[in-house]
Amino acid sequence: MFVLKYIKLIILILLTLSFPLMTHAKETFLSLKKDKVNVRYGPSFDSPIKFIYKKINLPIKQIDNKENWRRVIDLKNNSGWIHRSQLKSINSIIPLDDKILFSKPSSFSRPIAKIKKGRVLLLLKCEKKWCKIKTSKFKGWVKTENIWGSIN
Repeated sequence: MFVLKYIKLIILILLTLSFPLMTHAKETFLSLKKDKVNVRYGPSFDSPIKFIYKKINLPIKQIDNKENWRRVIDLKNNSGWIHRSQLKSINSIIPLDDKILFSKPSSFSRPIAKIKKGRVLLLLKCEKKWCKIKTSKFKGWVKTENIWGSIN
């Protein structure tokens, strides 16, 4: 009994001492710079490719970093390492449910189109609870609720 308490105390002390040494990257959203981006198992060009993104401007969340590499996670919880040269500041969002695209930042303005959930939308500017976005065919305003990505 005494030995078990002693072991628990040692583990607690070691965890407390090592906690300041652990570093966590600030979680931030980024976008893919190209239409073909390799995602690797580790932060190195020698590390095998885990999968390939084939969608320019796809918003992803950075969850860690190591030198010039960023560990990212996407909307579907896929994760891996991408070289920073393949990433840019966030400029896109993905709606998590269907949205209506309006001509002005108001629900009382003219509806332009229905935007399906999961579509990558390019951000032009944001005001309060609305963002002006662009798709391949349309430009207009959507509400910022239920989105994947950052509007800041």
